[in-house]
Amino acid sequence: GTGICHQVNLEYLAQTVWTADYKGETYAYPDTLVGTDSHTTMVNGLSVLGWGVGGIEAEAAMLGQPVSMLIPEVIGMRLTGKLPEGSTATDLVLTVTQMLRKKGVVGKFVEFFGPGLDHLALEDQATIANMAPEYGATCGFFPVTAETLRYLKATGRAADRVALVEAYAKEQGLWRDASTPEPKFTDTLELDLGSVAPSLAGPKRPQDRVLLKDAPASFAAALEKEYGQPGALDKRAAVAGEKFDVGNGDVVIAAITSCTNTSNPSVLIAAGLVARNARKRGLKTKPWVKTSLAPGSQVVTDYLKAAGLQ
Repeated sequence: GTGICHQVNLEYLAQTVWTADYKGETYAYPDTLVGTDSHTTMVNGLSVLGWGVGGIEAEAAMLGQPVSMLIPEVIGMRLTGKLPEGSTATDLVLTVTQMLRKKGVVGKFVEFFGPGLDHLALEDQATIANMAPEYGATCGFFPVTAETLRYLKATGRAADRVALVEAYAKEQGLWRDASTPEPKFTDTLELDLGSVAPSLAGPKRPQDRVLLKDAPASFAAALEKEYGQPGALDKRAAVAGEKFDVGNGDVVIAAITSCTNTSNPSVLIAAGLVARNARKRGLKTKPWVKTSLAPGSQVVTDYLKAAGLQ
């Protein structure tokens, strides 16, 4: 195939604003979507309202039937500042997930707003929107901005479509810039992007975020409390037929997969640069480590090759 469906939707299919002819008139209307994957929500990063549904609901929509729902509560998440050097969209989305799980947004819409949007690339917005199932919301929506237009142009959408998106959003009150009044929500919470630090998901759930600097202590605690192996941190075992041993805490799988990570060029290119520079210095993976890279779309493969990173 050409890639993960919701990543291809973001990169190619979605238009943000569609048009249709009816009785001799052309009408413009906002792009919306339901899909049979929970991470359909990724497209909300491109200002397309969408979320995952069951197969029967999706089939009904394909046959022209309406999708019925109760009007949801909308929680606003105000973003300020900008990400510090060394922190990525992955660190940000783990922080957002932890905060929204604590807030409680199941069955609700979340909309991101505030001056911090001026410092987020659309790919970073898509990363946050993608993980709506993990933070429990029906969707995590981003408004139409100049960044939306930049992404549409960069991904080859037609110039007249991009112009329509801008004109329609401004006319209908869907546009957001620094002068736009902040919307009113059911409830709000706030995050300073400058406070986001390198993080890990886990040990079991993404909302159980662990700061990278705390990973050794967190692993030791999990080994004791979750797996009932106190004092086993230094335990190692020989591997039959091999000249090495493995122990608790050894990395045995190094995989770059999922639409969350493989859709974000800054994260993937950073990983590619680390790998390339490591090879230049003669570093190699250990024989017990299984590695894999599964780009989410052909676009990812193309830009990695163009950059000399694959």
